[in-house]
Amino acid sequence: MITKNPKVILITGASAGIGRACALELAQQGHRVYGTSRTLRGVTDAFTMLPMDVNDAATVQAAVKTILDREGRIDVVVNNAGFGCTGAVEDTAIAEAQAIFETNFFGVMRVCHAVLPSMRAQRSGLIINISSIGGQIALPYRGLYSATKYALEGMSEAMRMEVKRFGLHVVLVEPGDVRTEFSVSRRKARGALENPAYREVYQRLVAQVEASDLTGAPPEAVARVVRRIVATPRPKVRYLVGPFIQQFAVLLKRLLPGGLFERLIMLTYDVT
Repeated sequence: MITKNPKVILITGASAGIGRACALELAQQGHRVYGTSRTLRGVTDAFTMLPMDVNDAATVQAAVKTILDREGRIDVVVNNAGFGCTGAVEDTAIAEAQAIFETNFFGVMRVCHAVLPSMRAQRSGLIINISSIGGQIALPYRGLYSATKYALEGMSEAMRMEVKRFGLHVVLVEPGDVRTEFSVSRRKARGALENPAYREVYQRLVAQVEASDLTGAPPEAVARVVRRIVATPRPKVRYLVGPFIQQFAVLLKRLLPGGLFERLIMLTYDVT
């Protein structure tokens, strides 16, 4: 159904996966959608693609300016650009940790810095930050990825309170396993296969994670949740998406003693 109130929407990382699914879903609803990527891969007639590298503030500002010049406003931003990484914390170099924070956390900050002035001026706006269930549950051998999402969750909660008086909303979407190219592009710490202390368990876990990705929810499931958020006047702080057992795990963390929940996670991922 075509919406009666089309919005101008910016989606980062829209060349594939969740970002592309969101862009197609929202464009089909009649919204004016601008997707971004570093290489303009996945150009389509369904929505407009613009170049943007969230690690480069100049390209972020340029893309936002282009949309504002064309449309006069940006109503919704979906911060989706990011990547995953695996490896024990000990095996992850500081430079590797900095790289994932640069994209997954500071990349979101750059986009927010670019769009918030115009949103405050128009006294309306919605920022949807794509987090992860890993932002509520720390996952073994994915500690740095979880760390970026924990940081994103904290920043989003604070920003939500800061901008509310301007008529703005900030929302977290937390997917579990999703069938996308994300698993293919997931980086592995260079030291992950060199340290015999973790190597055997790490290799077993990576195989388990990659198999789990294949049975995850389709990216369209996340896109449908994003569509509903865009249409909601007063969205919630966070929305979980994905297999029931993963969503149930978030509830269990709140209910169970910390040590027992940790044991369950370790058994689930066979890292005891």
